[in-house]
Amino acid sequence: MAGGWVSPAGTWLLAAVLHAAISPAAQGAGAQKVRVDEEVEAYPNESVDLHCQFIDGGGHTKLTQVSWIWEPLDGERDNIAVFHPVYGQSFPNVAFKDRVVFLQNHLETPSIRISNLEMSDAGRYTCEYATYPSGNEQATTTLIMLAKPKNSASVVTVQASNKSVMVAWCEAADAKPAASIKWLASVGGNHSTSSTVGPDGTITVRSEYWLVPTAADNGREVTCMVEQRTQERPWADSLQLFVEYPPSVSIEGYDNNWYVGRSDAMLLCQANANPAPTAVTWTSASGSLPETVVVDDNKLMVKKVDDAVNTTFICEVKNKRGVSRHQITTFVIERQLIQGPSTGVIIGSVLGALIFIGIVIGFIFFIRKRHEAREGPPKHKPPPPVKAGSSTEMLNKPSEPPTVTETAPLSRGEVYYEPVGREPVTSHEDETTGTLNGGTPSVLDNSAQAAGDHRANDFDSSNHEQPAAGISCSESFVSPAMYV
Repeated sequence: MAGGWVSPAGTWLLAAVLHAAISPAAQGAGAQKVRVDEEVEAYPNESVDLHCQFIDGGGHTKLTQVSWIWEPLDGERDNIAVFHPVYGQSFPNVAFKDRVVFLQNHLETPSIRISNLEMSDAGRYTCEYATYPSGNEQATTTLIMLAKPKNSASVVTVQASNKSVMVAWCEAADAKPAASIKWLASVGGNHSTSSTVGPDGTITVRSEYWLVPTAADNGREVTCMVEQRTQERPWADSLQLFVEYPPSVSIEGYDNNWYVGRSDAMLLCQANANPAPTAVTWTSASGSLPETVVVDDNKLMVKKVDDAVNTTFICEVKNKRGVSRHQITTFVIERQLIQGPSTGVIIGSVLGALIFIGIVIGFIFFIRKRHEAREGPPKHKPPPPVKAGSSTEMLNKPSEPPTVTETAPLSRGEVYYEPVGREPVTSHEDETTGTLNGGTPSVLDNSAQAAGDHRANDFDSSNHEQPAAGISCSESFVSPAMYV
């Protein structure tokens, strides 16, 4: 160790001390950088700001000059703006000279603004510093130019045929990025799409809808839908197909009841055509029309039916796509046909009558049910009958059925009726109607009951007690006599 030898542990310790001493400077030098926006979007005829800032972590870098260099998508790099703290600003590119300005007049933040943008301005923009002692420092921003599509759509007038033709087209022109086109249609068809690139980099997309057109397709709807990045929602346009075809003709109004002398007979010539018919002509099988016939465009009116209209009428319709005709034969009869009600009217009348009868029966049934529900048995038991003149105690106490007590020995025909709570009262019955010793008592009328009461008084008073004082025989609880 005295000879200058250093151990391995000492070597590592010395290296650590030296690293700690030089690391701040090294880190400061490595932290130097240029900060910009990575990507910026803009539209033609608008302005865009390109930001740039120099970040000096240690403050040891001297800034000499800053330049903005433009690199187009398909060209070479070129300076468009230069700033020097002594010599000032410079714009060497003629295309940007009147459109580029520095937002601040110092090196630390040399951001620029480009006005009146064009689609060809798209590309890479580099903010480059000349520094001392580290040399050049730079960072790049990509400018993306967007263009909203110019959308349009239209139908193509076609003629009904048996081959596929283009019936509508849709276009999204001068867009960037390219748009996409879709079709929504209720008719069977297909579409083809093509695109072209303009000199400024915009793209035009065109789509055509093809169909085998028929007369039934005329007026049907197809919808073109365009989607593109710059649109908040899809653009759509609904189109109605326009298919031309020759007339289709029919004759209406004949009712098989053209009787001699009729004055309101008429025929109507109906035509389905596109475009609209240009001419309607009425003729007859014999060539000329009868004198009793008047023609008004597509109407043929008969002033008075006679044998002359017992013929065939022909209606001919013409448009630019062709000529069509239709004919009908009319028959003249001697007498008017009395047409009764149609089968539909009869069936409807019968059904209506049945429905009405059903409603009436249901209403009557409902009323009877309701009436029976009101006259049903009482929902509570009525109180027992109370004799007039009875005491309050007797009113409050439920009545008991009378009891019959037979006493022996008795003479034939004598039976005692003993009310509850009273002494028995004797009565006599006639041998021909009464019962003996326990038989069913006979029914007495008022006179017989009175006579029985009189005979009862003839018995020995020692054997029978008198009725309780204050209660007469008329107040007995025995039910009134009834004849059977």
